[in-house]
Amino acid sequence: MEIIRVGTNASAKGPADWFTGTVRIDTLFNPFAPERVQGAHVTFEPGARTAWHTHPLGQTLIVTSGIGRVQRLGGPVEEIRPGDVVWFAPGEKHWHGAAPGNAMTHIALQEVKDGKVVDWMEQVTDAEYGA
Repeated sequence: MEIIRVGTNASAKGPADWFTGTVRIDTLFNPFAPERVQGAHVTFEPGARTAWHTHPLGQTLIVTSGIGRVQRLGGPVEEIRPGDVVWFAPGEKHWHGAAPGNAMTHIALQEVKDGKVVDWMEQVTDAEYGA
């Protein structure tokens, strides 16, 4: 058994290549072979969001605070709130982030496949975000 205390790992700023706006990533746990599951507590300031991306084995988001937005490629922008659980299928192109006037925090869970957990793509435009 291992207990990881909140605040043990240093917070990281979300890199500009992967995010628009201010994003803080607090790693909860990382995979250690043969484990594959990875988790992070991610906080988006108002208007902040990920770039478009996919996950080889899908991703689950658990919204813990605030109001956010999510979108699957070809689908509508949808609002998410605390307690919502969002699942993206393997390889499904999507983005997620905070609403324009509210911060949002979620726990992100994803699995590693062949050493990879995410494929980052182009930034979400302001028009896509505001749709």
